[in-house]
Amino acid sequence: MIKLLSDFAIGERGRIVKVGGQGALRRRLFDMGVTPAAEVTLRKKAPLGDPVEVTIRGYELTLRKTEAACVEVEVS
Repeated sequence: MIKLLSDFAIGERGRIVKVGGQGALRRRLFDMGVTPAAEVTLRKKAPLGDPVEVTIRGYELTLRKTEAACVEVEVS
């Protein structure tokens, strides 16, 4: 099942299949290691859902909800 990273529940994990967005946003995500085939786990969400903290490539990364909405993940 494919979901947006912004729609994940805490503890949910999967493999990135597509990184959307345009220009600087897309480049920023790639520079942070958010690339297709990377394993990602949602660790924490702020009280209002923004930002979210994920574990990817062995480190913790905090993303804005708009950034997380650009990442499509196959849930495992």
